[in-house]
Amino acid sequence: MSESKYFKFTNSVVVAPLIGVILIWTVFWLELKFHMNLNEYGVFPRTLKGLRGVFFSPFIHGSVEHLYNNTIPLAVLTASLFYFYKKISLKVLLYGVLLSGILTWLIGRTSYHIGASGIIYVLASFTFFKGIFSKYYRLVALSLIVVFIYGSLLWYIFPIKDEISWEGHLGGFITGLALAVFIKAEIPSSKKFDWEDENYNEEADDFLKHFDEEGNFIETLEDDVKPEADSVKITYQYRPNEKKETPKD
Repeated sequence: MSESKYFKFTNSVVVAPLIGVILIWTVFWLELKFHMNLNEYGVFPRTLKGLRGVFFSPFIHGSVEHLYNNTIPLAVLTASLFYFYKKISLKVLLYGVLLSGILTWLIGRTSYHIGASGIIYVLASFTFFKGIFSKYYRLVALSLIVVFIYGSLLWYIFPIKDEISWEGHLGGFITGLALAVFIKAEIPSSKKFDWEDENYNEEADDFLKHFDEEGNFIETLEDDVKPEADSVKITYQYRPNEKKETPKD
């Protein structure tokens, strides 16, 4: 079946990441415009009031640097999700926000946890593990690209810096892995070659007939090829032009 059914560029590939980026920048602008501090709407672990941060915390950022560092990964990974996993993209996003937020609420320090980095870890983890589990070459290649670009994110699921919510990162990483395992995605079947068939007969393979038992190439000469009974043989003869003498008067 054609890959275009599974991997197709649609408006959602652009619109979804654009909406996400606009939302987080708009919230930050509103904080500056009206001199507000929305940090109290972040995840505050193990309190009933702190549960509201599960839904609000991804849109709240503490500084321009914090916001900028999350903008590009959020846009790139969201676009990849909607292009390669279109049918389950919304499900991954919704479950990702919910489960990563709850995990942060369960294991986090007694502080407000804010930022979109949790969902970024969900997307990076999901994209990597789903591609590896699928064993489909394009998705595996995507997994390797994610590792190459965002592999350093792995260090921040550990308590390296006090000002970084490593609990939110760890919650997102675990959530992405769980979603890669339990959410099923339609993946095109890989092309199967003749030699992969269980009933494959090596002796009947015309290509392998050119090699001996030790793997040496055997050249098939034209003289060894027997002409077909009804074939017509055409022989061309080359005769150089004879030099003609110019007649004299």
